[in-house]
Amino acid sequence: MLLIAAGWISILLLLGGVGLERTLTSQVTRSFDDQLGYMLTAMVGSAEVGPDGEVFFNRPLGDQRFLEPNSGLYWQISGNKHEDFPSRSLWDRSLKVQGGHFDSTPHIYDSDEFAGEPLRKMERSIILPGSDTQWWFVVAQSRTALDAQIRRIRLILAWSFVVLGLGLFLMAMAQSWYGLSPLRRISRAIAALRTSGANRVVEPLPLEVQPLVEELNALLAHVDRQAEEARTHAGNLAHALKTPLTVVMNAATARAPDLADTVIREAAMMRRQVDHHLARARAVGRRAVGQSRASVWDSVEAVLRAVTRLYENTRFDLDGNKLAHVGVERQDLDEILGNLIENAAKYGGGSVFVTVDPGKQIGWCEVWVEDDGAGIPEEERDRIFDRGARLDTGKPGTGLGLAIVRDVAEIYGGEVELGESEDLGGLLVRLRLPRVANGSGRSGA
Repeated sequence: MLLIAAGWISILLLLGGVGLERTLTSQVTRSFDDQLGYMLTAMVGSAEVGPDGEVFFNRPLGDQRFLEPNSGLYWQISGNKHEDFPSRSLWDRSLKVQGGHFDSTPHIYDSDEFAGEPLRKMERSIILPGSDTQWWFVVAQSRTALDAQIRRIRLILAWSFVVLGLGLFLMAMAQSWYGLSPLRRISRAIAALRTSGANRVVEPLPLEVQPLVEELNALLAHVDRQAEEARTHAGNLAHALKTPLTVVMNAATARAPDLADTVIREAAMMRRQVDHHLARARAVGRRAVGQSRASVWDSVEAVLRAVTRLYENTRFDLDGNKLAHVGVERQDLDEILGNLIENAAKYGGGSVFVTVDPGKQIGWCEVWVEDDGAGIPEEERDRIFDRGARLDTGKPGTGLGLAIVRDVAEIYGGEVELGESEDLGGLLVRLRLPRVANGSGRSGA
């Protein structure tokens, strides 16, 4: 930022300085030339041709310097076949005239004809009344004063713009230092988080950086949630594995005759617990990646093809919105729907009805899974989501299916509710997931 500011300040001041220098020097030179033009006009107005054909002034010129030798201000009148009529200030010198042409208007130029004394000359061609001779009226003045004045102007401008540039650069430094101070405060606040144990930035900061602070606090909260989830999952997995391991250890210690069956049964339980926590861990990892998208209809069809082979006597019906997409990874969506549809087929009476996006809510997509089984009493619907909870122990299972469904759905911001099916009379499971646009840019609603 400082390098860019210094570069632009230098460029703009350089351009401005050059432009101002050109303007001032041009104005000073123009004023100098105006004085020469006034003197040349006075010469022309005072000049006459005498009886002998020579030119003379009918009145003296007003500037005393024309009478002082080598004063730096000179005039001269020249004509073909006539002697030059010079000012006294020229003394023994004469001015060179750029003859061979006719200047109806004053012609001005610089000359170095006098050694050590640069001149600024103005000349004009005049034919005086009573004469056919072309006369050249020339007035010249030393450029020493003009050049000295231009040098003073350039020196003043150079120092002024150097001081101005330094001042602007110091102001840019101060502005950058002051403007970036909130970021330094954020840096100190983040450093303090590691030492104080705090989990968010609470220091009041300017409104310009408040969105950054809010995003930082949200990130810290997300990290805390992930850490807490990891601790919880580790504790739950340890607790879930502790009981089967204890059963196996006791059976082995007692040399129970059914040790093999016990090991197989408890190992299956432990594997199901590990699968559950691995599924949850995968869902958390995929959620962190973001940009998840899956077609609900395609996932339901794939699950129905697999479940139909296991429950050939069950009738499956599918209806709803074929364009609905949700912000869930396809593998996780398949696992959620697989548990719900398999439970409906296992505990139902032979009919399962799946409806995709029945209400077409804005921002949300629902999937209804209904069966014609005995359903679940309302007072048991909350407890059934606990790990290992089973109402029908007569059928094989581990009681982890609905727990996996709830955990994975909540990871993606969704939810699961249990109700009673009005059409089939059994259980109604409402799966609610965040809706996203499909590949064509439509929301699928």
